Order: sequence, then C-alpha cells, then structure tokens
Amino acid sequence: MNYVLYAVPVFFLLIGLELLADRWRGVRTYRTADAINSLSAGVLSTTCGLLTKTVGVLTYTLAWQHLGLLAPDPASPWTWVAAFVFYDFCYYWNHRLGHERNVLWAAHSVHHQSEEYNLSTALRQTSTGFIFGWIFYLPMALAGIPPLVFLTVAAMNLLYQFWVHTRHVPKLGPLEWVFITPSNHRVHHAQNPVYMDRNYGGVFILWDRLFGTFQEELDEEPVVFGVTTPLASWNPLWANLQFYAQLWQDAARARSWWDRLRIWFMRTGWRPADVAERYPLTKPDLARFRKYEVPLSPARTAYAALQFTLYLLGGSYLLAKGDGMG
Repeated sequence: MNYVLYAVPVFFLLIGLELLADRWRGVRTYRTADAINSLSAGVLSTTCGLLTKTVGVLTYTLAWQHLGLLAPDPASPWTWVAAFVFYDFCYYWNHRLGHERNVLWAAHSVHHQSEEYNLSTALRQTSTGFIFGWIFYLPMALAGIPPLVFLTVAAMNLLYQFWVHTRHVPKLGPLEWVFITPSNHRVHHAQNPVYMDRNYGGVFILWDRLFGTFQEELDEEPVVFGVTTPLASWNPLWANLQFYAQLWQDAARARSWWDRLRIWFMRTGWRPADVAERYPLTKPDLARFRKYEVPLSPARTAYAALQFTLYLLGGSYLLAKGDGMG
C-alpha cells in the first residue's frame, strides 16, 4: 500500500489551511508560480517513481534475502521501533551526503530550490534520487529488517517531514532537543552561511547533535531560503537537470581527465581550478537578495493553474493505477 498516496488529500487540506493562516496573520509565504513549480516537481517525482522505485525495493529485497545477518520478528513492536530509529539514522547519512557530494546534491538540490518555505515545499522532491539513494539503506537489509517493515517506516518518516515545512510554527521548547521541528528545519533550507549544511535528520535531531551538524535558528539571523546557485526557472524538468548540467559542462571544460572524472564525487561546490578561473560563478549577495519572479498576467496565471490541475489529475490517476497494480 502506498501510504503517501492516501495522504495526498490531507496534504492539500493542510496547504489550504496554511494559506488561510497567511491571510489571517497578514503574511505571504506563498507565491502562485513558486507553489505550482514545487507541486509540479512533486508530481513529476512521484510519477517517475512508478518506474524507478523498483530499483531500491528490488535491491533491498535481494540483499535482505541473501545477506541478512539477523531475523528480527516482524510481529514484535520492538522490531518496528528499532527499524523506525534505524531508518532515520540511515536517512541522516543519505541526506548529509546528499549535501556534501556533487553528484548527490545534483539530485537533492531540487528540494531546496524554492525561495519560499511552506507546505508545498515539502512536496518538492527529486526525480533522480533513486540512482544512489538505495545504497544508504542496505545496512537495514543486512540487519534483517523485512522489506514490509522497511517500506512502512520509510513512509512514516516521509510523512512526518511534511509538517515541518512551515514558517507559522515557532520553536517548540524541549522538543527542539529531540525532534526535527519547523524551526530547526527552516535552518536546513537556508542559504545563509551560518545555517548551510546543518540539521539533516528526518524525524530526530539527535543525529545532528551527535555528529556536529546541528544549528539553532537565530533571532538575529533571519533565514533566506533557496540555493546559492538560483534555479531562476519555473520548469520542473529543468529543476531536476540544472546541477547535472552544470557538472557536465564543468567536466567538459576541464583540461585534466582526472578532474573530469572526480568532479562528480568531490565535495559540493568543488570545480576544477582551471574551469573556476576561466568560468567563475558569482554567488548572490544575501544583503541584496531578490527572489526570482516573472510577472504574469491574470490570463497566463489562470492558464498555468489549469495546466497544473490537469497535470495533477493525470499524475494522480497514474499513481492510483500503479498502487492498484502493486
């Protein structure tokens, strides 16, 4: 069963409530084009997942069947608790390396490209994370966690992460010490230097505190959302290809074959010295930061909304059919 699919109506209900909260509080955390772009990236991700999720599930199942070292009882609640915590630990490292290595950031950067932070941002997901993501969860297969348990706790982890993508919830006192909250996840989506590459947990912030990647949200440092190389587009397909294209271009321009190979696996932002010298990249000055905006007439806005609605309905139909076949 695809638990995330059945949660979609709840997601849209909560997005509607957040829009009402915006109106009630007199703030603006949504822009129509940005929200449609985020939701379109989400629909693209989930529809692509109909074809790509087999990679992770099949690999995990084969590893569990042939390499599993233990045989935990799936009927025991302790198996589920341990699997839930273990999954978040693996997620932490998947997420952290997704920020720290060029080729992994090329996939994960999609989720961070929005310059807004709201519940629609939570649904902004990559379509290429399946390429390497499965590797980080193989330890669970080796520990003998059954595939059904693995898939269920993975869905629970993902569902939890939805609600933390909001600016309307302040710090939550003692919960900030244990769990990922809206406050410490806002930090994670920031491009401010003090906040970058922090707070990687999915459910628990304990891993960040343990491994030195925790950063508290500071009153004196308002969060600026987005990435340091702006997408500057509302195209969800280009959102998935942008950083791959940059890496490919830099690799092609490099004089050294070694640089052409290693650029993909170097720390995020690394570029061959000769390429960086000949083709420097400018980073935005946050003091002068302006969100990407393309003025649209009411007619074009209505057309985009209609197109997205049809796109959403088509994607939902495919997901429902795919879940029925599964």
